[in-house]
Amino acid sequence: MTALPPLSLTGRLAALIAARPIAPADERAAALFTLDALANALAGRKTRPGSILLDWAAAEPLTTGREALLLGGLTHILEVDDLHRASVVHPGCVVVPAAWALARRRGIHGRAFLAAVLRGFEACCRVGMAVGPAHYKIWHNTATCGPFGSAYAAGDLLGLDHAAMTDALGNAGTQSSGLWQFLATGAMSKHLHAGRAAEAGLLAADLAARGFSGPPQILEGEKGFFKATCADPRPERLLAEPDAPWQLVLTSIKPWPSCRHTHPTIDAGLEIAAKIGNRPIERIHVATYQAALDVCDRVVANSEYEAKFSLQHTAAAALTDGRIDFASFDAPARARLAATAATVTIEAAKPFTTRYPNAWGARITAWLGDGATLSAEREHAYGDPENPLDEAAMRAKATMLLEYGGIAEPQRFINAILALAEDAPLPDLPEAVL
Repeated sequence: MTALPPLSLTGRLAALIAARPIAPADERAAALFTLDALANALAGRKTRPGSILLDWAAAEPLTTGREALLLGGLTHILEVDDLHRASVVHPGCVVVPAAWALARRRGIHGRAFLAAVLRGFEACCRVGMAVGPAHYKIWHNTATCGPFGSAYAAGDLLGLDHAAMTDALGNAGTQSSGLWQFLATGAMSKHLHAGRAAEAGLLAADLAARGFSGPPQILEGEKGFFKATCADPRPERLLAEPDAPWQLVLTSIKPWPSCRHTHPTIDAGLEIAAKIGNRPIERIHVATYQAALDVCDRVVANSEYEAKFSLQHTAAAALTDGRIDFASFDAPARARLAATAATVTIEAAKPFTTRYPNAWGARITAWLGDGATLSAEREHAYGDPENPLDEAAMRAKATMLLEYGGIAEPQRFINAILALAEDAPLPDLPEAVL
């Protein structure tokens, strides 16, 4: 094993996470987040990218690492998986697939699995909070920070000691990758990002269990992660507030199948949609934070995926239809809403710019044909920890996803996943997914 330097950030992170207590409420929350991730994966099969991933997986024997890649990619396709605001990481699509594949391989039951999920979320979210805002302009944080989470979760299930866990985190970090260039064409790379991050961390932990060393100073080293990818790193955030709630319970759950940056606009837009009635909309203005513009300023959406990353399209859909669902982004919806989307102007404005990333907010204003003006704003969108989906809503969302995925008895699977908090064994995934 690698001899640890005294100030290794990954070593200190591993020690911080290992020392944190887990309460029954934390286990219940981890079961709900596991349910959300797996329901997304099962629904993701019914998409074009999902069918390609399934065809790839069927071509050769499915190893544990390939299973993690497949589940991670499937989980991230429909854009309705979880999101941790302060790190801009989607932890569920990386941590849950790696932990699930490994726990199934080793016959590990519910509570140990959920503890690994909690700790994996903690690792990738803390690294994500430390990369600084400039990293996100080029790098996809889920892809770059995610391997730290899957490595910690897998290492926890493998029983790695402190030195081996530090090795695992080091080799997770050296595999970090994932660029935003796919947005230019709507390519499928984002799903690969999630899958590879899940697989990379699992590989790093598996190798560490066998004595394969990794760089302990992968974060802060002169040729490490921060130097290579972060123009304004905030390393102090990595270990800050060690007694704060688990980052998993500070993670947002998406109620709508689009980029989370569009959700404050959608949430506020839905509030005023019922007040519009049949009156024509002349123009719409959205005020929000800069990162939302960086990722989701897209007047013309030429594909379903581009529509999910368009403030203009989602604002038009929320105000015109008064709902957002999977059909909101298909070709007929894009054609029907294009003229209204073209009237939408967007800007980065206070107080949303100063509150980000701790709060993802927006204000939407609509000018109507009869001269009326309607406006609403959100500091925290529905699904944020300050405005959460309760357990009933989480079950309803999972039911919707499982039915979309063609699962015949969704309640059976939902109950089996929530029983993990009572230390039940991990159930089979329904409908022979793998």
